[in-house]
Amino acid sequence: MWRKISIVMAGLCTAGLCVTPVTAGPATASQTATHVKVTPEATAKAKAQAQAKPYCAKHKCIALTFDDGPWPYTPELLDTLKKHRAKATFFLLGRKVANRPELTQRIAAEGHEIGNHTWNHPDLTKLPDDEVFSEINSTSDIIYQTIGEAPTMMRPPNGATNAHLAQLMAEMGLPQILWTHSTLDWQARNTKVIAERTLAAAERNAVILLHDIVPETVKAMPGVLTKLEKQGYKFVTITTLLQGRELRGGEIYPPRPKKK
Repeated sequence: MWRKISIVMAGLCTAGLCVTPVTAGPATASQTATHVKVTPEATAKAKAQAQAKPYCAKHKCIALTFDDGPWPYTPELLDTLKKHRAKATFFLLGRKVANRPELTQRIAAEGHEIGNHTWNHPDLTKLPDDEVFSEINSTSDIIYQTIGEAPTMMRPPNGATNAHLAQLMAEMGLPQILWTHSTLDWQARNTKVIAERTLAAAERNAVILLHDIVPETVKAMPGVLTKLEKQGYKFVTITTLLQGRELRGGEIYPPRPKKK
């Protein structure tokens, strides 16, 4: 994170640390050394920062994730999220990013996270390796060309993955983001049902699967966000939910329950 730096006559001071420049003259070991004064304020600030808890350790966080866009319904969803100061994670299809670059840019500009959801939404476990690489690379490339940043995570379509796909994603450095709960909104196509399922799935650190290509989902979100806000939830991206933890390429998050 960038820090603001103030320059004063006596030298350079930032975050309570002051560096005094040496006087002009022949360079010697003693003259090239800088003099750093650690103030009590700087020490206290550093201690406070070290003790500060990650956002989701202090707050009741939940991650709403939206797949398969961007789509004509996405602007309405973005308006709702903005009204509630909510952040979400969008797993986008490369071909739709290519068709709607301005909408993709708006998603990023408004502070939401963008993940890779392949170019054409195939079952990656049924493709040869070269086609898997093509699906992922082409999508990462178009996202980078559109917003200037490549995605750092992917979501396999339909959650279809296996050990081999995990190995391929490890080679590409992309963790696999799944979910704790799916609303099956694409199947329900009913605003009331989708709202009820989303509210029932809500719990601290939950990752909920939704689709911004489903108009009923978009219509359900104002009421869902309002009710969850009253329950004390904060709507965050996957990265914020991770609380500083870095996922390995190919790693599945949230981890699937171990089979008994």
